[in-house]
Amino acid sequence: MKRILLATASLCALGLISPVLAADLPIYGKAPAIATPLYDWSGFYIGAFGGGGYGNHNLNNATGPAGFANFTANYSSKGGLGGGEIGYNWQSGNIVVGVEADGFGADIKGNDNFALGWDDATKLGWGGTLRARGGIAVDRLMLFFTGGWAYGELTHTNTNPGVGVDTFKATRSGLAAGGGIAYAITDNLIGKIEYRYLDFGTFHRDAPTNGVLAYNVANTYSVVTIGLDFKFGGNAVVAKY
Repeated sequence: MKRILLATASLCALGLISPVLAADLPIYGKAPAIATPLYDWSGFYIGAFGGGGYGNHNLNNATGPAGFANFTANYSSKGGLGGGEIGYNWQSGNIVVGVEADGFGADIKGNDNFALGWDDATKLGWGGTLRARGGIAVDRLMLFFTGGWAYGELTHTNTNPGVGVDTFKATRSGLAAGGGIAYAITDNLIGKIEYRYLDFGTFHRDAPTNGVLAYNVANTYSVVTIGLDFKFGGNAVVAKY
């Protein structure tokens, strides 16, 4: 009987002591998640850019295409350009959409080196674009694509040896498309590298003043630029766990 009483008393004592011991034991487990700030691309920005470009020009006149080509004569142009831009981005999750307008001055020029017995030279002097943009952002890095409307002024000079020189300007409207990579160096300063394709269509010279045949020239450009934008407003915090 004494043994039964002693065992009962021991069990009761252990029952009273165990909550006290449990309170003193360390608790092991996963620490609570901490929110990490992610870059927010939303907001207005303004910036500048500069770079170089390459032009392709297909000339056709009444003599028709050469061989199996779609042109009578072909020539290229190259040179530099620089300008400024303004735009706005909206971000939802990792998707960024926006609109951007820019204007630039250029000195992209070249000629056909008397391929037809006379010389044709074209120079892109200035232009601008209005484009939509869409991108995928990973924190401060964004890969984007862009497309829209382009406008520019082309100066064409035809030199007919022994006869004369015919020079005129053609303002052309066309298409712009391209893409690039942008990186937020700080919350407000964004650097980027961008490629852009510009198609200014075809201009016509129906009555040259120096005795050459009437002709038309189709003009496209590929440009690569480096830019720096300033984004207004601070960086919002998006939770990352």
